[in-house]
Amino acid sequence: MPALRQAGVSDHGTLVGCVQRWWGDSRTPEQARELSLLLPRLFLQFFSGTSLVLEEGAEIRAFLIGFYAADNGTEAYIHFVGVDPELRGQGVARRLYTAFSRRAAEEGRTEVRAITSPTNAGSIAFHRAMGFSVESGDREIDGVSVHTDYDGPGQDRVCFRKGIAP
Repeated sequence: MPALRQAGVSDHGTLVGCVQRWWGDSRTPEQARELSLLLPRLFLQFFSGTSLVLEEGAEIRAFLIGFYAADNGTEAYIHFVGVDPELRGQGVARRLYTAFSRRAAEEGRTEVRAITSPTNAGSIAFHRAMGFSVESGDREIDGVSVHTDYDGPGQDRVCFRKGIAP
């Protein structure tokens, strides 16, 4: 069974490679490279203590990059999650989200947040199944509330939140 551990700065190059490989089946190589840009080294330099890696032997099979809000003591945020395609559908992402939420609650956090693209139906369904609620946005796409230009012009996002208990 794969072991869960805290992420480290030394994982950065491997995680970038994982993103490019794992999403290579659904994106062009250029799109997969662009997606990997969402994982700059700074996330592991400053948030490795709140980020997780799932390893099997010496091989990374999944990861979660998350952090606790610096501006308040109540929120935690899940920035990026990746699961090896061979393990998808086996509860690995659920395991990562549950471990992150448990650790955040132990640190006094009472809410976890996340976002996704309105075109990512799988992510929307996953977050709902995990008990996240969709935050009201300024318009709807396919029955889902969306925040227009959330990450810049044309970068609409679905915003999620979930209460957690210590």
